[in-house]
Amino acid sequence: MANCKPQKKVLLLCGDYMEDYEAMVPFQALQAYGIAVDAVCPGKKAGDYCRTTVEDSGAYHGYQCVFLINCLSCDLDAGGGGGVGGSNIGVNAGSDGSRGCNSDDLGDDSGCGCGEPGSDNDSMITYTEKPGHNFSLNATFDEVDFSKYDALVIPGGRAPEYLAMNESVLNCARQFSDSGKLIAAICHGPLILAAAGLLKGRKCTAYRALGPVLIDAGAHWIEPKTMMDCVSDGNLITGVIYKAHPEYIQLVVKALGGKIAGSDKRILFLCGDFMEDYEVTVPLQSLQALGCHVDAVCPKKKAGDFCPTAVHDFEGDQTYTEKPGHNFILTASYEGLDASSYDALVIPGGRSPEYLALDETVIALVKKFMQSKKPVASICHGQQILAAAGVLKGRKCTAYPAVKLNVVLGGATWLEPDPIDRCYTDENLVTGAAWPGHPQFVSQLMALLGIRVSF
Repeated sequence: MANCKPQKKVLLLCGDYMEDYEAMVPFQALQAYGIAVDAVCPGKKAGDYCRTTVEDSGAYHGYQCVFLINCLSCDLDAGGGGGVGGSNIGVNAGSDGSRGCNSDDLGDDSGCGCGEPGSDNDSMITYTEKPGHNFSLNATFDEVDFSKYDALVIPGGRAPEYLAMNESVLNCARQFSDSGKLIAAICHGPLILAAAGLLKGRKCTAYRALGPVLIDAGAHWIEPKTMMDCVSDGNLITGVIYKAHPEYIQLVVKALGGKIAGSDKRILFLCGDFMEDYEVTVPLQSLQALGCHVDAVCPKKKAGDFCPTAVHDFEGDQTYTEKPGHNFILTASYEGLDASSYDALVIPGGRSPEYLALDETVIALVKKFMQSKKPVASICHGQQILAAAGVLKGRKCTAYPAVKLNVVLGGATWLEPDPIDRCYTDENLVTGAAWPGHPQFVSQLMALLGIRVSF
């Protein structure tokens, strides 16, 4: 990690059906920066897991969940999608006081397809929900000493709705508040703080639908203008949804006394359809939170287009299961890309590398980074691209175990990923086996780039 011995300690308050990104991104990003993070859930112990949800915005009225039952390939989401990507929709007040959908506020110039602001069919825009990863807890709620932690972080999703009825959870939040320690809550997370009576007179934001209840709880409600908004008020940090993570996590780090240095870097992510959901967003938002400029591109796609992602997990079968993940919005266009303007290349895993490895422009891009000895970080199946590019000869690296054949035939010395979160650095090359290794993966890339977080 960024520091040999963690100097700060954070408690992550989890529950079944918390939002997938809103749990894993802060959990792994903070560890990458050298902060110890314990993830707990009432009624569960270390080694148990919480189910998560993949939540994307969509042009639906009222409340609709997308359930994938039995056949995971049968997506019942047949309703109107949210425009390009489906996940960049914001609901804003029109000039006449009406409310409508305006994706432009969120960096998506494609429109959402639900009508103009104030139209009759867009008064109640909500999100879709699909099954996410199984999030493994690393501590036991009933055994932790809250006084030993410097901050409490509360993910959103549906978990806060029922956690807000748990007196042990409310007492946990009150103890952090009474001691003046940092509390960060995102999306539906502030519901817990409202139930604990901790929002009276405090400035906060959240997922827009929470506005009325938080106002009733005495909060000074800050209406979100975009899905990326955050509010900081003393020891309280709140955010709208996971799109706010870069600012939200940076605020947490700085509130803990963290100082970030060397982050004036430009980093390129090489994306593709059905890349692994965590393996693109966790490192991307972790680097953005440090202040890096990050661009995500995909062959034959442009800025504002999206890549569907895949949720890969182990659930008792001979290999990993796959479920639909978030729709990932690209930030830049692939065509005309100036690779020389970037300081590092990151290659997510999942299923996209097996076909990206057939694209000659991708091969040329990878060769350019490797020949210039700029940092290249590749995880999981991403090493299929490195092998196809012929840049592994004489190198030492790891990968997802099933990719060992590609790595060895590509001329590399295979380094066993034991345990599965083990990552390695060989000169300018960082490799990892799977998303559990993100803290090491991001930390080792930070080291190559000269990025430091100190407390």
